[in-house]
Amino acid sequence: MEMKDFVVRFAGEGGQGVVTSAEGMAQAATQVGYHALTYATFPSQILGGPTWTQARISDSPILSPGDDVDVLVAFNREAYDNHVDEVREKGVIIYNSNDFELEGDPRSFGLPIEELAKSTGNTRAANMVVIGALAHLVNMPQTYLDEFVQKRFSRGRPGDEEIIRSNIQAMGLGRSHTAESGLSVGDLAPPRMPDYKQIMIKGNDALSLGARAAGVEFYVGYPISPATTILLWMEHNLIGEGKFAYQVSSEIESITGILGAGFAGKKAMTATAGPGFSLMSEGLGLAWMAEIPLVVVDVQRGGPATGLPTKTEQSDLLACMYPAHGDVKMPIIAVGTVEEAFYGAIKAFNWAERYQGPVILMTEMSLAERVQNIPKPDLSQIEVEERQVYQGKNGYHRYHGSEVSPMPLPGSPGAYVANGSEHDEMGDTTHLASRHIQMTERRFGKLKLLEEDEFEADNTQESIALMTWGGSKGSALEAYNQLRQRDVPVAWYYTMFLNPLPPRLLEELRKKELVIVPELNYQGQFSGILRSQGVKAESITQYTGLPFKVRDLVQKITEMTKTRRKETVGA
Repeated sequence: MEMKDFVVRFAGEGGQGVVTSAEGMAQAATQVGYHALTYATFPSQILGGPTWTQARISDSPILSPGDDVDVLVAFNREAYDNHVDEVREKGVIIYNSNDFELEGDPRSFGLPIEELAKSTGNTRAANMVVIGALAHLVNMPQTYLDEFVQKRFSRGRPGDEEIIRSNIQAMGLGRSHTAESGLSVGDLAPPRMPDYKQIMIKGNDALSLGARAAGVEFYVGYPISPATTILLWMEHNLIGEGKFAYQVSSEIESITGILGAGFAGKKAMTATAGPGFSLMSEGLGLAWMAEIPLVVVDVQRGGPATGLPTKTEQSDLLACMYPAHGDVKMPIIAVGTVEEAFYGAIKAFNWAERYQGPVILMTEMSLAERVQNIPKPDLSQIEVEERQVYQGKNGYHRYHGSEVSPMPLPGSPGAYVANGSEHDEMGDTTHLASRHIQMTERRFGKLKLLEEDEFEADNTQESIALMTWGGSKGSALEAYNQLRQRDVPVAWYYTMFLNPLPPRLLEELRKKELVIVPELNYQGQFSGILRSQGVKAESITQYTGLPFKVRDLVQKITEMTKTRRKETVGA
């Protein structure tokens, strides 16, 4: 039986190579032309605790982590007990027989993972034993795996050849032991190498690369899951003349640090998660009031408070759009894929420069830790917007008029007083009602500079539409494709620009009888925002800390569509 795609889940404890195995399998597959996507979830402690990572491999582009598990690799008994129900009827379970034994499950077989790795002389080759076993189950040629190991460990260091030999031996041992079980899940369809260059990259790394391409000059941040890897990336890569990356002692120091950098004319950014973003509220209000360009990345996780530090959620939208007291509505870009993380970061910096103010770039844990192959960005095609700097004489009024104006830099011509009080056109503090009206309308009016008619749309003649946001895009789009195959009358819309929404998109949504919004939060935050703008929106909510399953969305959307049709006919 030929399989178009294959889902494997690695489950155990932190430190057992669960994540390494999934990412290694995905990388080996993409190097020969397959598409791959991983999903990782783990506890908040540094070592130990239940951890699992899923890899989906296909001969065509992948949208979601996959609903059903073809193969479960259980590193301990707890992992087997917690995940066995996720394995499809004709799936296979590999269990670590060095840790426990199973009886009575005909789909399972024991693999002495650590023992086999140790026999190669390389105790760290345990994940390669597992990869070899999986390759047998889907009839993946050994040459694919040999090429992967050669590329991965040919680093020009002493001992590379021995590492390559032991890893290839470990994969062979995993393959031969699995062959003795007589189990298989089918033959994975041959790979189809894309006709474009690809990179295999993690979501947070793609976002960081996008920021670098946009010209970020100043980055400060505080370690917080799941945003810490952006800080680490910047510390290693934001180097050279005029570049600065630093770990600070608090989230308040992060926001005030990039406020100062933006004030001084630098492209500045920080990244945090929900608890840290809450601490940035006052600083973001100052950036809005003083009109200082900067970018804040919010990598969402389960909340509130400490909440679920290493689980995914989409519950920060209201906090990000309205973070400060008073009349404030932040520009929001929410990325939905690893590829969008790269381009969304560039757009966030462009927006900050274009309207001269703070921009919030939203992502989430499921995207931050996702590894996926994407088309390699062509840097020559990227448009980067730069700071408009005042070059005239003194006497210039920074906040004059209702449109954006060139920014004076400290020490250069033009008065630039940036404080948190309401001000007049020069920047001097005032409490006059007329000035507050004038400046409030100026700040909100500048948002129109960010309006772009860039959005996805399909089957738009239907009166019921599906529109998700952020990291739920993949599952929702896969569900939509299945609904269309079943002739369920529903349209598709999507954009990563949540505020301001593309005007033409908003116009079309207002005409729909119902807009269904899948989102990972309790309150249905985005549908509430859409309703406030005249859209008949209703959410499908989930707040488990895990992504949507495609089949659940298909079922719920089908039910909602039928119900609305009956109501319309009855009326």
